[in-house]
Amino acid sequence: MLNSKAIELIRKTCKGRQNIKLTVGYLESGEKTVKVFGESGEIENGNYIYDTGSITKTFTAMLLAKFVQEGRMSLDDSIQKYIEGLDAGRTYPTLRRLATHTSGYSANAPLNGREVLKLFTDMALGRNQGAIPFQVDWETVKAVLQKRELRDQDYKWAYSNFGYMLIGHAIGVVSGQGYRDTMDEFISMELGLGNTYTGTYGDKNLHGFTKRNEDCGNWQYEKDNLISGAGCVSSTADDLLTYADINIHEKKPYIPLCHQKHADASKRYDMGLGWWLHKGSNHVMEHEGGTGAFGGFLVFDKNKQTAAVVLANYKLGLTSEKDIGLSVLRGL
Repeated sequence: MLNSKAIELIRKTCKGRQNIKLTVGYLESGEKTVKVFGESGEIENGNYIYDTGSITKTFTAMLLAKFVQEGRMSLDDSIQKYIEGLDAGRTYPTLRRLATHTSGYSANAPLNGREVLKLFTDMALGRNQGAIPFQVDWETVKAVLQKRELRDQDYKWAYSNFGYMLIGHAIGVVSGQGYRDTMDEFISMELGLGNTYTGTYGDKNLHGFTKRNEDCGNWQYEKDNLISGAGCVSSTADDLLTYADINIHEKKPYIPLCHQKHADASKRYDMGLGWWLHKGSNHVMEHEGGTGAFGGFLVFDKNKQTAAVVLANYKLGLTSEKDIGLSVLRGL
């Protein structure tokens, strides 16, 4: 049962959002519960498919861990190993540093200053929410990689879509199938998630809406779009709770590698592979996600064997999916 604080946050979140479908799910005592809310309160239970955004990074990191466990990759590999044409004699970040956001590259990479300003202006004004802001070619990627002189060290934590773009590319090189085909096979065959896949489809995915209640659809990922490894997975609350359960019980031999501390992030968080670990209670792990008009949050507690997920087809702003999700988890 949802606690009163979570219900209050849900009611506040849905107010004034005419087309919202806010899905809240939780896992407790091995049982999954999923509820869907609209502007007027709880609505029909629907298994809606959402753009999960950066929750994708946990899938990318898990597949990386699988390849490491199989001896096909190493966390200490330089990304140079997987990209042709980079200058020899320079230091490039390892996969571990890319996966923990300690690579030394700017949090804005691969965007330049003008592109970053436009992105944040569009976000503030609710413009262009249906368009992916990261249309990056290989020449741009190589320029970013070779522009900054790096040392062989962990740098200060800086959240990086760029890092997971590179990891996704490396996974695709090793598999020989490209990132998206490899990830789809992993999700379906290895994890058994029937309503989770890479990319978005207009006849499957729930549409996103602007703060003016305008339909802006979904981000469209081309197969070779380099951003895929950082944010292209679509899923349902039900599937993400199953995914949380797989993590809680470490049902695959490579999952513990994802749950170990690999780097410091902040006063509140350590970094696993993909997951943000709560300091002082590293058994609690979370990740947020968002695209132009979607937001999501997934959190689980390995000790209590509980999890919560929140997915929305609007950008929620100050009343966030994370606030709701943590409130739900604490009440279990």
